[in-house]
Amino acid sequence: QVQLVESGGGLVQPGGSLRLSCAASGSIFSINDMGWYRQAPGKERELVARITSGGSTTYTDSVKGRFTISRENAKNTVYLQMNSLKPEDTAVYYCNAIVVFRNTPAGTPYWGQGTQVTVTS
Repeated sequence: QVQLVESGGGLVQPGGSLRLSCAASGSIFSINDMGWYRQAPGKERELVARITSGGSTTYTDSVKGRFTISRENAKNTVYLQMNSLKPEDTAVYYCNAIVVFRNTPAGTPYWGQGTQVTVTS
């Protein structure tokens, strides 16, 4: 059973910073892409950032220059450093990983439980 455990969410003032982490565990052969998604009340889930196994990154326009995604492959862990936070960043943030099992060519998506990020004065 693959499990993604997230941590680092919380309440922060505008302009503040938070660092989210997500560690995958289980019978994992390898992990392809990892990413962070968020969903605010009444809105659709959106991709925030993603990173390939080789370290290539992609960000949604609204977080470019403020958020940084990174990973430690040896730990099966992905991070999201969030700086200059704005109230519109308030959402539940979900970790996603495309997990590859031995002898299985296609990856399987797994999701973390979500962690709340609230940006308010």
